[in-house]
Amino acid sequence: MSQSLKKNALWLTAGLLATLSVSAQAQNLPRAQTLIVSGWQYDTPTSFNPVSPAQSAWPVGNTNSGTNVYELVYETLMTFNSATGKLEPLLATGYTQKGNVITVKMQPAAKWQDSKALTAADVVYSFELGKREALSYSNLWDYVSSVKAPDARTVVITLNPKKLNPGLVINYLGQIVIVPQHIFAAVEKEKTPLAQFTNLKPVGSGPYKVSTYNAERVVAIRDDNYWGKSVWGLPAPKYILHPIFKGNDSANLALSQGNVDVSQSFIPEIWKLKDKGVGTWLSSEPYYLPGSIPLLVVNTTKKGLDNPLVRRAIAMSINYPLIAKTAMSNYSVPANASLLLPSGNEKNIFNAAEVKKNGWSYNPQGAVDIMEKQLKAKKGGDGIYVLPDGTRLGPWKLAAPNGWTDWNQALSVVASSGKAVGIDLRTDFPQQSVWQTNLNTGDFDLALNGSVGVSAAGPWPRFQAAMDNRDTPKIGENAFSNYGRYSNSQVAPLLDKAAAATSAADQKNLYGQLDAIFQKDVPAIPLMYRPYEFYEFNTAHWTGFPTSADPYAAPQNAQAGVRMLYKIKPR
Repeated sequence: MSQSLKKNALWLTAGLLATLSVSAQAQNLPRAQTLIVSGWQYDTPTSFNPVSPAQSAWPVGNTNSGTNVYELVYETLMTFNSATGKLEPLLATGYTQKGNVITVKMQPAAKWQDSKALTAADVVYSFELGKREALSYSNLWDYVSSVKAPDARTVVITLNPKKLNPGLVINYLGQIVIVPQHIFAAVEKEKTPLAQFTNLKPVGSGPYKVSTYNAERVVAIRDDNYWGKSVWGLPAPKYILHPIFKGNDSANLALSQGNVDVSQSFIPEIWKLKDKGVGTWLSSEPYYLPGSIPLLVVNTTKKGLDNPLVRRAIAMSINYPLIAKTAMSNYSVPANASLLLPSGNEKNIFNAAEVKKNGWSYNPQGAVDIMEKQLKAKKGGDGIYVLPDGTRLGPWKLAAPNGWTDWNQALSVVASSGKAVGIDLRTDFPQQSVWQTNLNTGDFDLALNGSVGVSAAGPWPRFQAAMDNRDTPKIGENAFSNYGRYSNSQVAPLLDKAAAATSAADQKNLYGQLDAIFQKDVPAIPLMYRPYEFYEFNTAHWTGFPTSADPYAAPQNAQAGVRMLYKIKPR
C-alpha cells in the first residue's frame, strides 16, 4: 500500500473511532439540547477545585490562567473579553476607582447553587485565600492593602500606596474565582491543605453544574435556578458534553464531522473545512486573533542552561519561519525576540527597531559563532559542542503535553534546529498532568508553556510571570510563574515603575527596558503567536456562533465567551 493510501486509511480509521466514541458518550443526551465541546480536557478529571495549584478539570478551570476560567460552574466578579480587551460585568455589576480605592458593586440576585446567598463576604474570603495559601494570585497582596465588605453587596479594595499597580488589581477582578466561604472554610477548619481538596462535588454560582465524569467524558448540566436568569436569561444548551480525546487529531476529526460543535484545538489548514460547516472568528487568514506568545521556558538552574550565552545560541538556532509555516499553519508570523505582541493593543509599545537590534532571529551560523568564539566550546566526536569546563550541550529535553499537535510540531522543529548546529535537544511529550506538575516544580530542562495572554492589565502580567523572581519558590516547590527560576535584580524595580506608569511614553520606555533585559538574558524563547483561544465551531447542529461579523460575544469559550451560550440555537 502506498504511503498516501496508508495515511488516508489511518485518518478514516481515526475518524470512525472518533465518531463512535462521541456517539457512545452522547448516549441518553438529546442532541438538540446538547452542545459538544473539545479542547479543554485531555485526561480523567481528578479535581474540580478552582483554586488548586494544579490544573482543575473542565468545566471548572482555575486561576492559573485567564483562558482557564470557564465561568460555567464558578464565576468571577468581572469577565474578560479578548476581542475588546475590556472587562464586562458578571458577579459584579461593575467597579469604580477613586484614588487608591476600587469599589465593586455586587449583583443583587447572586446566589450559590445550593441556594445560599452569594455576598461580598464570599468575595473577601476568596481574595484572602491568597494570603493564607500559596495560590496563583497570592502576589495580589503585594499590591493591595485590604479587601473589605462594608455591606453584603459592596467590596472595597484599597491599593498599596507603596506599590501601586491598579491595572493588575483590576485585571484580577476577572481572574479570581469566587468560592463559597461556607464550604471552603469548613475544609480549612479541618486543616486540609486546599492543594489536596479535590472538590469532586463542586457547588458554584454559575449556570452549569458538573453532572457526570469519567475517563471518556465530562458532562455539565444547566442549573435552571441560576441566579443570572433574571439578568440575562438561561443558556440555550441544557447539557454541555466534553469527550476526552487523547489528542488533537481525533478531536479535530470529530469537529469536521459535526460530532463536536465548538473546539479549542489547533487545526492545520482550517480553511479546508469550510465546506463542512466549520467556521472561525475571522473568515480569512489569519482566521484567529493573536492573543499570547507560547514560550520555551528555560530552566536556568540546570548546568549549561544557566549560561545566558548558551540560551542565546539555542534561540538563534531555531527556525522560526518553519514553525510559523508548519506548526502554526501560517496562523502566526515568525516569532520575535520580545515579550510584547507586535499587533493588537500592544502594537504601540512594541519597538521593532530595538527588537532587531537587541534580539535574535533564525541564524544558525550566529549560534555556532556564539559557541565557538564566545563560549570557546569544542565540537565532540558525536557532533555536539562541549564547553571548556566539560559541560556537554545536552541532551536536554523539550517538554510539551502529548497530543498538543501544534506544540509538539514546534518542539520537533526546535530539536532538529538545535542538532543542526551541535546542541543536543530531544522532544519529550508526557501526559498533560505530568507536564504541568513538572513545570510547577521545576523538574524540566526546557518546557513549552503558554504565556499570559492579552488582558485588561496590558503586558505587565506577562513580563512579571516570565521574569520576576520575588514570589518564586525553590526547585521542588510549586511555582505559579517564572517556572525557569530566572533571577535579575534589575527586573523588580522596572516592573514596579511600569505598574504605576500612566502615560503611553513612560510605558513604552519601561517595557522597552524590560524587553532589553529579556533579550540579553534569554530566560525564555518565544516560539510563535497564538490566539487567546483557538476558537472554532461547526454549524451542523447549532447555529448563531459569534464571529467578527457578528461580535456579540468574544472568540473564546472561557471568560466572556460564556455569552455565546445564550444566543446559539439548535438547528
